[in-house]
Amino acid sequence: MSQKHLKEAFISNLNGTSLLEISLGLSVAPLCLLCRGLLLILYYLHYGKRLSSRTYSLLLDFLVLVSPLLFSYTVLSPVAFLTPTIIAAFCAGIFSKIYSRRKQKTSVPFRQMVKDFQETYLDPEYIPAITVFRVYVNVLTSISILAVDFPQYPRRYAKAETYGTGVMDLGVGAFIFANALVCPEVRQKSYVTQPKFSNLGRQIFSVWPLIFLGVGRLLSVKSIDYHEHTSEYGVHWNFFFTLAFVRLAASLLLAIFPINKSWVVALNLAVLYQLILNTTSLKTFILHGSDGRDTRVGFLNANREGLLSLFGYLAIYMASVQVGLCLQKCRNSVKGWTEAACFFLLTVFVLFVFLHVSQAYADPVSRRMANLSYCIWVVAHCLAFFSCSVVTDLMLVFTKLLVKGSSVPCCWNVVKPPSTSTKHATEASPIGREGKPSHVCLISAINKNQLLFFLLANVMTGTVNMLIDTISSKAAFTLCVLHLYMFFNCLIMHILHAKNIVLKFW
Repeated sequence: MSQKHLKEAFISNLNGTSLLEISLGLSVAPLCLLCRGLLLILYYLHYGKRLSSRTYSLLLDFLVLVSPLLFSYTVLSPVAFLTPTIIAAFCAGIFSKIYSRRKQKTSVPFRQMVKDFQETYLDPEYIPAITVFRVYVNVLTSISILAVDFPQYPRRYAKAETYGTGVMDLGVGAFIFANALVCPEVRQKSYVTQPKFSNLGRQIFSVWPLIFLGVGRLLSVKSIDYHEHTSEYGVHWNFFFTLAFVRLAASLLLAIFPINKSWVVALNLAVLYQLILNTTSLKTFILHGSDGRDTRVGFLNANREGLLSLFGYLAIYMASVQVGLCLQKCRNSVKGWTEAACFFLLTVFVLFVFLHVSQAYADPVSRRMANLSYCIWVVAHCLAFFSCSVVTDLMLVFTKLLVKGSSVPCCWNVVKPPSTSTKHATEASPIGREGKPSHVCLISAINKNQLLFFLLANVMTGTVNMLIDTISSKAAFTLCVLHLYMFFNCLIMHILHAKNIVLKFW
């Protein structure tokens, strides 16, 4: 068997893992973010100044925000609970040290501090959890697309063949969800009136790089005979095409239907698609082709998974638009965001109940078809991850209030309470220079050039696969390669951000 066929077999015919293990894995990222923030606050408390070295900042961000993910998805995967437990214990230790040192300087009781914290106002113009969510989806995807070719990446984390919940199955849907959170329709101010189809025209212009990248990936994969999983999207289709067409279709739907009813459109799309799958021969066609023998003759047959799964991904996108709208409502207090996080977690619980019902009576989760269960699963896990990011930010805000003058990048700024006597009652003024950290933040750096980061990760993945026999690699070598690969990608983003370069002109 050739090297190409060996690699294709290595990522095929898999069944995924449990929902609990995926949830444990997702908890690592918010804990890493919390750990990085607490370390920066402790540094300020100890030295009386902020970390100013760009080199040290990059190393700290990489070692705390990225490296634990590499370990948890490879050599530490057999003990999935270990990484989040260790990081949580480490965070508790740092917070205890910060609080004990702060307590020596003031006699304010803890209950009073909590009360003051609840009344704290936050910058309503910036929601750091959105940035963190979108960046971490990109980072986790970049790790997985290369790590999956190494034996240290568990086969249960890779994409399931037909039914199942793998980490990489969630990553595809999460990428769609993350894009919708900041789509033009969500960012548009409610008081600004624009022509109905203006956002559609904007999307037509903005998706052409995705079409170009999709064509480029297709031509490069076919020309170098690169290994590929055909049942993922088909023979010619790929994720760049999916993302482009979903964005265009969503803008068309949002031009026709009220944007505040996008959840209704999402629900109808997902349910109707599932009904068609269950009551017609469409499911058989997707799984086995028109002749029942997995034929790939003809464009529709060749790319049936990629083309027909668009309906499910479109439902996820529309659901995320509703979440984005909900986030744009002015919640400029800690109390307001605490209530929002509780509401999201309640929604997650309800969605998991619906997921259980859907899997029992409709169909198990299938990324290949992007069926109803898959849509519910993706939205539930994305909301859970986002809620954890919000809670992490609130914990960092509380800790920052304990240590006056400390700063954490990509975290909420504390602002003065809005004046009720002015016309714009929701406006608030920043306190000090808290929002201007003196060093470059890796999350901000990746956020500035997200598409470039994803493209660079794809190119580097192909390069590594052509140079290295990944299947036969030992654990130490695998970790070295993955760390060098991720550090190179992060370093490029760091340099671009330091020079204030954004490679986007559409």
